[in-house]
Amino acid sequence: MFSTEIIFFIIFIAAIVGILLIDMLVIDRKAHEVSIKEAGIWTAVWVALAFCFGGFLWFHGDMVHGIENMGDLQEVTRRYASHLKLNVNDFEGGLALYRHNMTITYLSAYLLEKTLSVDNLFVMLLIFTSFGVSKKEYQHVLNWGILGAIVLRFIFIFVGTSLIARFDWILLIFGLLLIYNAIKILFEKETDEPIDVENHFAVRWLSKVFRIYPRFHGDHFFVRAKKTDDNYEVATKRQGGKWCITPLFITVVFIEFADIIFAFDSIPAAFSVSLDPYVVFFSNILAIVGLRAMFFLLAGITDKFRYLKHGVCVLLLFIGAKLLLHDYVEIDAVWSLAVIAGVLALSIIISLFFKPKPTSSQ
Repeated sequence: MFSTEIIFFIIFIAAIVGILLIDMLVIDRKAHEVSIKEAGIWTAVWVALAFCFGGFLWFHGDMVHGIENMGDLQEVTRRYASHLKLNVNDFEGGLALYRHNMTITYLSAYLLEKTLSVDNLFVMLLIFTSFGVSKKEYQHVLNWGILGAIVLRFIFIFVGTSLIARFDWILLIFGLLLIYNAIKILFEKETDEPIDVENHFAVRWLSKVFRIYPRFHGDHFFVRAKKTDDNYEVATKRQGGKWCITPLFITVVFIEFADIIFAFDSIPAAFSVSLDPYVVFFSNILAIVGLRAMFFLLAGITDKFRYLKHGVCVLLLFIGAKLLLHDYVEIDAVWSLAVIAGVLALSIIISLFFKPKPTSSQ
């Protein structure tokens, strides 16, 4: 069973990385500014791909864990879905019950990650604006940011699973963290103040370890340059040029830092829906790979969904309370999915019908 999980995991990662490489090296090889129409089409494609994977889990979800008999099913259920009531004399019925529960929790976690990613996307937009990155280079940075996010989520999810298996009380800490962040988001004031790039600890640390070329150089992360007095100029190796990192690379570093910060919300939230690390990982990755297209879509219509932030707060409060009370109250996976989808839909509807009043000019 363990070997089957590893094989399925490798196939899944290979498929995702393959799709991303084709996207990066073939489809989007030429840098260009993405239109809302193009972003909308690709967002629909990635969402359709995620739901197709959900359809696969509905009919063949047992393949993930290599379930072949009632003993395997009982063991997997004990670890990841102990609330399911299995009939030991009905293997096929129990298998269908497990598949359907797996699919519903996957979809719930996917919708959660998509919703919680909205704030992350706005932070990315702020980072791009602060660094003065050309809109043509947004795709290039986001592609590498997504690849880095896949690695980071893998570490966070499977380390988190190991910790939860040993220390169940960590779920309580996750719950408190989510409730705290919900209250913080609700009461913090919106600001468009730029990030203080020069004094940020990441930049100061990078400056001590690496040479930083002060200007963009096309879509390059690294460039050979020679320092004369306080100025850097591009130079070949024979001219004394040494490798320097460009502001575009620092932008990728900031994007990864942003993902780490937001993972402290999304990973605990996903564990509130399912304790199966593979379900959490699949849902997170399929949500993340569609973030690039979603970023360009939201960047063009960001002012139309002003109440989505309040929906995020409600969801964080809901799943935080769910984690805190998981020993006392069992919320069915179908109801969790209904709440998540309902809050998301209501936030969008309210945003569309209750638009902000225009400010009168003095």
